[in-house]
Amino acid sequence: MEYIIGVDLGTSGTKTVLFDRECNVIASATVEYPLYQPENGWAEQEPGDWWRAAAATIEQVIRKSRVDPADIKGVGLSGQMHGLVMLDKEGNVLRRSIIWCDQRSGRQCGEITEKVGRERLIEITANPALTGFTAAKLLWVRENEPDIYKKCAHILLPKDYVRYMLTGEFATEVSDASGMQLLDVPNRRWSDEVLTKLDIDPKLLGKVYESPEVTGTVTQGAAQMTGLRPGTPVVGGAGDNAAAAVGTGVVTDGMAFTTLGTSGVVFAHTDKLSIDPRGRVHTFCCAVPGAWHVMGVTQGAGLSLKWFRDNFCYSEIVSAQGLSIDPYVLLDHQAELSPVGCNKLFYLPYLMGERTPHLDPDCRGVFFGLSAMHVRSDLLRAVMEGVAYSQRDSLEVLREMGITASQMLACGGGGTSPLWRQMLADVYDCPVQTVKSKEGPALGAAVLAGVGAGLYPSVQEACARLIKVNPPQEPIKENAEKYEKLYKVYTGLYPALRDNFKQLAELEL
Repeated sequence: MEYIIGVDLGTSGTKTVLFDRECNVIASATVEYPLYQPENGWAEQEPGDWWRAAAATIEQVIRKSRVDPADIKGVGLSGQMHGLVMLDKEGNVLRRSIIWCDQRSGRQCGEITEKVGRERLIEITANPALTGFTAAKLLWVRENEPDIYKKCAHILLPKDYVRYMLTGEFATEVSDASGMQLLDVPNRRWSDEVLTKLDIDPKLLGKVYESPEVTGTVTQGAAQMTGLRPGTPVVGGAGDNAAAAVGTGVVTDGMAFTTLGTSGVVFAHTDKLSIDPRGRVHTFCCAVPGAWHVMGVTQGAGLSLKWFRDNFCYSEIVSAQGLSIDPYVLLDHQAELSPVGCNKLFYLPYLMGERTPHLDPDCRGVFFGLSAMHVRSDLLRAVMEGVAYSQRDSLEVLREMGITASQMLACGGGGTSPLWRQMLADVYDCPVQTVKSKEGPALGAAVLAGVGAGLYPSVQEACARLIKVNPPQEPIKENAEKYEKLYKVYTGLYPALRDNFKQLAELEL
């Protein structure tokens, strides 16, 4: 029997799944780790936590499954994008990683735009300068922590740090590298022009591969920690959403998916390069060699619901423990007590600023329309609806660009909620499906490993054979009509509050 492993390095934890050749789950394991927020709008994690979680979960799936490590033909890596990992010349971590949702680098984004030129930057990197991207984080460190910057010999992304610990190789792949703001996205290579204008030494960067390519093999030291066989191939893998696309079969034109994870994403595959000149959505290289994807991002999607759960739903958390069920199941039941529109209550999911379509690091979360009649179930449903509206914002931009989806899939933790999926179907006014496998990015990473190991001829052929979907949830006509009216109100709230958000950000107390 032949096996493949997918390692998905998320924001809240790392999940490793062992699959057989037909992508049936043999064993899985998850290890969580903390997020540090030393100041408002900052977000950091310890790279060592990621490696320990990856090593522990790989060891657990091998031990639980009792498979022969020699039968594991490849390892694929998926990970949260944009995080800055800085290593010295000995390969030691220099500081905590500044991760994707950190908003401290607004001034550095202005510097990047000034030095490269906004239009030229979008032409090369397919995106405007954003606080979430890696380049701005690097310039922030250079300006604010010069001693650390001087010691830096290598820059890696989160999953690529795990790759380094597995293989000893400094490498990345095109989908994740697209989110660094240093890659020539149309030509799938580092941009000499951007690096020169920003005065960044190209030697800091690892070699760029296509996602299914083998980037290295497991070292003896990593084998001792993980239980893998030394010499096991490790492929490029993909950024979390590009891996999720493979795991849901979104690898050909006309297909799209919505992810409701910590962040929220509307993602569409395209065989032809398509860039929004206004920079409201991201165009990245995708995990299919020679193709791209376009995606809109909501910073605080599942994060919004987790925030609400942790602060206002203690009774559901305790009850869920007693019932041995996920507390989000009980939250769904509570939200169903509120009608469509939550009795005219809205929520803006801007807990960590926002990308699509506003590109505003200063905006923050809002409940709008709150009155004495509202109860907790209204607030809970409003959070879920607000995230659905924010996903509709992304879908509208894609439609403007001429990118249409004949098939919409849902994935991520929030995608397991029938209520949230129905909201998406109603707000989008289109059917929403799920894939039979619930492994998403881990499955996508494993498929890429299988392609790299020669188990499958190509990413597209593997997905056509292996990825199966469930029947769609159709939009409810009455709900869709109501949501259309509500969405028009929602879209007017950010413009009305934009100046107030900026004023709040600049306020000194």
